Amino acid sequence: MATYKRQRYLFMTLDPVHIGTGGYRLGRVDNSIVREPGTKIPKIPGTSLHGAARTYAAQLYETPEAAGQSHNEVEGDNPICYTFGYIKSKEIYSGVVNIFDAHILLFPVHSMVGPVWVSTVERLKDAGFTLEPLPNDRNIDQVVLNWERTEALNLGWLMVGIAGQVTITAPSQWESEQRYKAISKIVIVKDSLFSQVVNSNLEVRTSVAINPETGAAEEGALFTYEAIPRATFLTADVVLDDYRNGGNSRPFPKDKTSKNNPLLGGSWNCPLCIVKTGFRMIEWLGVGGMGTRGFGRMAMVGEPLTVEIQELFNQSNQQESSGQPTETATTNEGG
Repeated sequence: MATYKRQRYLFMTLDPVHIGTGGYRLGRVDNSIVREPGTKIPKIPGTSLHGAARTYAAQLYETPEAAGQSHNEVEGDNPICYTFGYIKSKEIYSGVVNIFDAHILLFPVHSMVGPVWVSTVERLKDAGFTLEPLPNDRNIDQVVLNWERTEALNLGWLMVGIAGQVTITAPSQWESEQRYKAISKIVIVKDSLFSQVVNSNLEVRTSVAINPETGAAEEGALFTYEAIPRATFLTADVVLDDYRNGGNSRPFPKDKTSKNNPLLGGSWNCPLCIVKTGFRMIEWLGVGGMGTRGFGRMAMVGEPLTVEIQELFNQSNQQESSGQPTETATTNEGG
């Protein structure tokens, strides 16, 4: 029987992150970043996370060839190829992990009281946060805070009214982490306003090509580009779909590299351990473009929230029998 498991990760950007759309665009900047088509909210595509995790894990395992498009030179039962898939001359296997897009959960914005992080009720609840009491219906120009304040507040250039106060509690795997504890003020806005707040406060930079002969700016080579700013929190899901069910070819556990050196980060007991190791390396080596210009680093916050497939069905059946809406169960079991 196949093995199914889901993990939800919380990331914090340590630098601006630029995942380009490829080529120039007419608009506010020359090089824009990837967005959701419907909401126009920036995101980090799962393909970017997948490629970074695979490459960094392959480097740590000392088989960089396992990260390429062709894997004919990969010898033996390689755990990187088992996890992410491989293409050999007569064999093609899909990977056993699905890595989904990272969506913005808490977005930093400058205000008259200092930095605040903006989110919505739906995004917080979907990520496993609890809100008490739940905010009542309010106008689009009103927000709810997690601290006491009655006067109007600015979110960048936008002035909003205060509709009330709410207590926000993060999942236990994240709430005690120093990076998350640095968030002191959270502002909850309407979904219809969230996109406007985010897109109005993205980081925009200007660069120019340098003429190597003169050392001066190249004429006509000025360009602008945008990025998700530092201290943005995002969530991303990883689903284990071990359809091959291991068998004799399952290359786990691993505590040594292919060259019999100690494996950094501890042993790999399953494909999710490889994904987690790759994600941890993003804190050093980054994801997306312009890495040599100081972009792309992103850190894992705490441990991922893990759900077994049986838990999901058990809770779904209980809620259906009680007439309650279905919500995702989370545990803290590792990969």
